Amino acid sequence: MRLDRYIAKSRIIEIESTELMGAIMELLEVSTARLQEDLNIKRIANQLIAREKTMTTYLGNGVAMPHIRVKMKRPYIFAIGRVKDGINFEGLHEYAQVRLIFLLLASENEKNYLNVLASLARLFRDRDLVENMVAAPDAEAFAERVFLGFGGLLAKPERRQTRFNRLLLKESEKVAKEAKCAAILLFGDTFAGGIEGARGMPNFRTILVTRAAADRSPEGTQIESSIEVRSFSSQRLSQARSAILIGLTRGIFKHNDRLLCVGGIPSSNQLDTLMVVDIEREFHSVIDRENDLLPPSVKIEVLERMIAIATELSVEGREGKPVGTLFVIGDSDRVNNMVKPLVLNPFYGYRMEDRNVLNPFMDETIKEYSVIDGGFVIRGDGVIESAGSLIHAPAEFYDNLPSGFGTRHSAAAAITKAADCISICVSASSGQVTLFRKGVMFPLLEKPIGTST
Repeated sequence: MRLDRYIAKSRIIEIESTELMGAIMELLEVSTARLQEDLNIKRIANQLIAREKTMTTYLGNGVAMPHIRVKMKRPYIFAIGRVKDGINFEGLHEYAQVRLIFLLLASENEKNYLNVLASLARLFRDRDLVENMVAAPDAEAFAERVFLGFGGLLAKPERRQTRFNRLLLKESEKVAKEAKCAAILLFGDTFAGGIEGARGMPNFRTILVTRAAADRSPEGTQIESSIEVRSFSSQRLSQARSAILIGLTRGIFKHNDRLLCVGGIPSSNQLDTLMVVDIEREFHSVIDRENDLLPPSVKIEVLERMIAIATELSVEGREGKPVGTLFVIGDSDRVNNMVKPLVLNPFYGYRMEDRNVLNPFMDETIKEYSVIDGGFVIRGDGVIESAGSLIHAPAEFYDNLPSGFGTRHSAAAAITKAADCISICVSASSGQVTLFRKGVMFPLLEKPIGTST
């Protein structure tokens, strides 16, 4: 969605206060100054501070994003302030790193609230964009950079194509044509500091695969759409399987399509690999027919989010130690009949909005609870039902499973046979991330960097 439409110059300010409450009050005052609604900004500020005490809204990169639903006619109001030397709040270290505070007010009736939160979080993950805003020489330049940043117009460093890259791009079209490919996947993370080759393949559908997909493709390019897949590996085309999986669930590809993947080692600025993938052969064990991969109750964005979290967990672990866990997504009514709690449910009693995986502030909470024995049960719309749960399908669903599974992988496979769900398993011993559907295993990430086998 267009985020820039909710930005106004009057709501882009230099924050004077050094305390979080004072900073929020400054942003609320400019946010509500022209509203007809009679909003109690002191009460809203207290609610924001109370939420901050239970769940921080610090995103990293020096950005905090307090947010709340209020009763108002407008769908959203954005306000953003620049902080000189950090913010004091409860003596917490991360707030001392805050340089931008982004306030989001949303109408109580707005249904896309979590999607907007996720879009904003993706935007502020771009360190270059944040540093560009923070480094603005004055208030006027700061406001201008905010507008450009939200409109996707901030200039990024241009990289000249090498002669070899141009040659490989040219030849890739010939290969795609001869192989009867339906599309070309361009792996943008090959290039540090910007995407190269976006205009190089005008005669073919081009899908960009990147770890930080923009909401809109640059104007004048042949990029049809973007697929965001986090990658921590230096191996060529390490994102390919996850990207194709996501493309299938989104309807970008068909199960009988053939694709040409073009890329190289991440950040090498050098294309060096062409790979033709026949989706039907690659996924034959997982899909029997069109649209069979995604259970009907599971939203596409929920599956994408959980793949990203599982991938991050497999590499980062927790406090320097590897973590193994299991996520079961979809058909939660049936799944809950095959679940036994191992601990008190840490998500019990929280609002559905606050325990939805699409909420970007849930990432760290999920990772923290992943160290608990057992797995997560997640509804198809992203609401977490429980964590620390023993997941055990009836005995007949363990028949004919592939050999060599441990108990976690066996449970992950069996539950997808017993219920119309999908499961993602993270191995503590190898770091492998595996997706299961209808009892069939599909590895997404194998032996990532930083994980011992």
